[in-house]
Amino acid sequence: MEKFKKNLQVFSFAFAGALLAVFMYTHIANGNQKTMVAGENLPVHLTSYVSSELPQGQQPDLTQAAEKSVKAVVHIEVKVRGQEGDSFDNPFFDFFFGPDHQRGGIPRGYREPQQQFATASGSGVVISPDGYIVTNSHVVDDAVNVQVILDDNRKFTAKVIGRDPNTDIALVKIEAKDLPYLTWGNSDALKLGEWVLAIGNPFNLTSTVTAGIVSAKSRSIGIVSGKMPLESFIQTDAAVNPGNSGGALVNSRGDLVGINTAIASQTGSYSGYSFAIPATIATKVVADLKKYGEVQRAVLGVMIQTVNDSIAKAKKLDKVEGAYVKSTTEEGAARKAGIREGDVIVSINGNNVSTSSKLQEQIGKYSPGNEVTVGYIRNGDLKEAKVVLRNVNGDISIVKEQVSSLGAEFGPISDKDRERLQIDDGVQVTNLKKGKLKDINMKIGFIITDVNKVPVSSKEDIERAFRQSSNKKPILIEGLYPDGKYAYYILAPTE
Repeated sequence: MEKFKKNLQVFSFAFAGALLAVFMYTHIANGNQKTMVAGENLPVHLTSYVSSELPQGQQPDLTQAAEKSVKAVVHIEVKVRGQEGDSFDNPFFDFFFGPDHQRGGIPRGYREPQQQFATASGSGVVISPDGYIVTNSHVVDDAVNVQVILDDNRKFTAKVIGRDPNTDIALVKIEAKDLPYLTWGNSDALKLGEWVLAIGNPFNLTSTVTAGIVSAKSRSIGIVSGKMPLESFIQTDAAVNPGNSGGALVNSRGDLVGINTAIASQTGSYSGYSFAIPATIATKVVADLKKYGEVQRAVLGVMIQTVNDSIAKAKKLDKVEGAYVKSTTEEGAARKAGIREGDVIVSINGNNVSTSSKLQEQIGKYSPGNEVTVGYIRNGDLKEAKVVLRNVNGDISIVKEQVSSLGAEFGPISDKDRERLQIDDGVQVTNLKKGKLKDINMKIGFIITDVNKVPVSSKEDIERAFRQSSNKKPILIEGLYPDGKYAYYILAPTE
């Protein structure tokens, strides 16, 4: 009997506990979207809770962005002229190019060179329905022929509108209409950890899409080879390989936020990190190439370095960030506005400047003559200065193409002259106006065969050769007159 009483007591406590649990579930939990509290300040969420937002770390649906983007990314094939070098014993060439030069294109009147061609490939992004395509400068560098293959397998010969080695951006054009294209996005708005897609043609595998996240922003890796390199790369872990150069980096909405350019690799193939030129830089470069044929580069007129711990302590900064002004150029924009050595630039038009590459990226969005507000710290105080940016020559005028100053019109050489003079390459001067070629006594009819030892066969070749020539060095122009006489001309440096 005693045992029965104990069992009844245990059953009663258990039954009461069960009733209490049911009461709490039905009256307090009220479904699976409420929070139960176990102890003070300790929220416990039911495991079946469904958030209206994407769970942290989960990949979004990228299918629409991929389908939209892949149609606007093209495959670019280029043919690059090679030349077997021959020693050419000539005091003139020794004077200009050194006694140990290897003659890359000897005068056609003496000996026919042996032509060689190499092929390469990359990617590009259609940015307008009428056929403008952005790619990397290194993809079309020295190309004598550029072919564009669309996603639907149509093939076009492209014209190089312009190149900017300082940012590694180039603009090419094909004659087509109603093409699928991508619109530029805001790369400044990208966040670390945000998902992005890389679309291109690695290893000639067309229309390849890979996904990754933004690993870092404003990276400078020392890969751009221009005279005034501007590097502020978006770093991602989207897989990029040789052939992806010039392809698209898009966000989850399919907006073009970058142009894929480089990888960090010990082997030449992808090994974890890839780099893209941000849209903030690319849009400005493309607009200038389209309008002027070259980039109107704005400069602040400062020598800078990223703030480090020692600079931050010496300047009593709250944060280890900003661009430290090591010096300012005489008559430069910054000095004119009152910025001086020792200042720390922290913003441009309200946009935070955390590193020197970020400062370059911000200034790279503007043109000579634009006014920007520069935020800087001096003696612990935050100050602002209105700065009118200048060009590389120290003024605010438009920098014109060097080719436009030649004052010449060019045309193809006739088949008759080509056969009679036994030449494969050349561009004939068909008209001369006031300009540099007339000033050096070049005559109408002259057939230009080489510019700085690089063979030319079209007006575009001449433009390319002059763009790649340094303003600080003389330019050698070689060729033949219709009577077969070899001649050369020298353009003095402009600076």
